[in-house]
Amino acid sequence: MDIPVLPTISTTFIVLSAITVAIGWWQISQRKIEQHQKTMFLAAIFAIIFFIIYASRTIFIGNTAFGGPDDIKIYYTIFLIFHITLATVGAVLGIMSLWTGYKKNYSKHRKLGPVTSIVWFSTAITGVAVYLLLYVIYHGGETTSVIKAILGF
Repeated sequence: MDIPVLPTISTTFIVLSAITVAIGWWQISQRKIEQHQKTMFLAAIFAIIFFIIYASRTIFIGNTAFGGPDDIKIYYTIFLIFHITLATVGAVLGIMSLWTGYKKNYSKHRKLGPVTSIVWFSTAITGVAVYLLLYVIYHGGETTSVIKAILGF
């Protein structure tokens, strides 16, 4: 099995980000505020590393088209669009959560944090599923521009 290096590394970082978010959520439930702050900062760093690798690969190499059976490609495409939407919303919520925490706006932060975490967990889970569908379960299709990889034209 030929697993590509950069997608594997980037997916690992998004999983690490989700794990550290879970740890941070547990820490704040235990009132370990300082540890929570450090852990959530680390989660953000992991997410940024993911994004840098993903964006660099997209810009310089391209994206990999779905290589599985044609009869399930539409379902994969819908799932991928759902994942991209979740990731975008999760990134915006993540920035807002970090900002409200940093600015000590705890009333907003307490409301935003759990929602952000759930969206981020969903993003990580669907991201791993996309990775598995592209590189493990099926052999990836051609590597090409983002629009062509997502929409097939």
